Amino acid sequence: MTAKMEEIEGAKQSIGFNGSLPLKGYDREILLSEMQGAKENDANWREGKTWSLVYHKDQQHETFLKQAYSNYFSENYLNPMAFSSLRRYEHEVVRMCADLLRGDSDVVGTITSGGTESILLAIKAYRDRAREKRRFLRRPNMIVPDTVHVAFDKAAHYFDVDIIRAPLDENMCVDIKAVKKLINRNTILLIGSAPNYPYGTVDDITALGKLAKKFKLPLHVDACVGGFMLPFVRELGGAIPAFDFEVPGVTSMSVDVHKYGYAAKGASVILYKNMDYLKYQFVVCSDWCGGVYASPTLQGTRSGGSVAAAWAALNSIGRTGYVDLARETMAITEKLKQGINAIDGLEVIASPKMTIFAYLSTDEDLNVFVVADVMEKKGWHIDRQQKPNSLHAMVTVNHQTHYQKYLDDLKEAVLIARQQPDLAQQGNAAMYGMVAQIPLRGLVKNNVLKMMESMYSSENKIFGNDLDSIGNNQVAELGIKVLASFNKIKRRLNGLLDSSRRK
Repeated sequence: MTAKMEEIEGAKQSIGFNGSLPLKGYDREILLSEMQGAKENDANWREGKTWSLVYHKDQQHETFLKQAYSNYFSENYLNPMAFSSLRRYEHEVVRMCADLLRGDSDVVGTITSGGTESILLAIKAYRDRAREKRRFLRRPNMIVPDTVHVAFDKAAHYFDVDIIRAPLDENMCVDIKAVKKLINRNTILLIGSAPNYPYGTVDDITALGKLAKKFKLPLHVDACVGGFMLPFVRELGGAIPAFDFEVPGVTSMSVDVHKYGYAAKGASVILYKNMDYLKYQFVVCSDWCGGVYASPTLQGTRSGGSVAAAWAALNSIGRTGYVDLARETMAITEKLKQGINAIDGLEVIASPKMTIFAYLSTDEDLNVFVVADVMEKKGWHIDRQQKPNSLHAMVTVNHQTHYQKYLDDLKEAVLIARQQPDLAQQGNAAMYGMVAQIPLRGLVKNNVLKMMESMYSSENKIFGNDLDSIGNNQVAELGIKVLASFNKIKRRLNGLLDSSRRK
């Protein structure tokens, strides 16, 4: 071992944090070594162990994106006039996305930091547009499917727009008749998903478009996940319903380039039918003593690296490349769905249209959250859902060499869950089971807020990978006790009702 290596190993043990800046900065190699070691407990996406969060094409593409990103590592796209190259990249990325989603030459938009920002901007724009055009508007609301992404809840909270949820039909798509009944004088916007995150189904955008035109309302299509997959699945002959600007009534769409566009993180696009909508997204301050300030997005400082990497990704992969990626990823997805459906007690929900789906337990004696816990002990990062309780997967081309191992481990996890039903009262299975079932949703919200407060506390020193590492486990225990009490009362009430019916 060299002297330098010995120095690094010795310093790794001495690097500590006492709440303030180190008196003297550490050697850069020592810090990089420390950071590399710190990643050991993070989700293992490189080996296909995650089913969300990271979209990895291959190592060569990742290296290329890092080079493109680093070329603009320090550039601040706060002022588009200062960096004409970045302005060119943004314009071309927007035009490529507009063309992909069948928009005409009038479609305009901006690059954002992600799908959440794209959605926030759309709601802000439509709120401001409604305020200008409808003078007596009191409480603006938007009508969304029950499955709509939670970013819309965040937008509703930030911009003071009420969110009205429409139920789903038997295909796990938004119920169009219900949407029509929910429209009222304060409705400023309709929403559809292509596809929705929980189940991968595509809402009837054509029917929503007809409603939007009839009631003279805008229609936003959330294609953050599907924007760089559905068009290519359709090109491969997949039965994809109309969902983009080709549908009359669609006025805006959000699409993430850093998902199935395989760009670097921090790149989404918000598109509008024309400038009559986009202009309400802009913020202009003309009286600031620092000068006239104009901002096209929520961010002030904007990363030049993510804009450049998005442009590089689209141009390096190209249309035929994306078609090939769609073909390969859909093949993996079909094998996964077939394999899951072949496991006794598991079933894929509804009919997903692309590479995102969920599956549940069809056996009341098989707790799907216990299955998730067992899978995580095998190294898989599992996303859990509720209403109904289910497990979720977003498939990428990176899963090509890992999906069979997932299916093998899943079969074993189901067997263990059946053999050890008491696991439902332990770990994340207990926590998620409680969260999904407890009828007082305010109690759930308050407990999750306590966990967040604990996670971001100034004294927090716990950096775990599951809910057990956050806050106090007594929260879960209390929730389980409360749930047991509710279930006991529910059984008594049902017993009384049955007794009265017999009489």
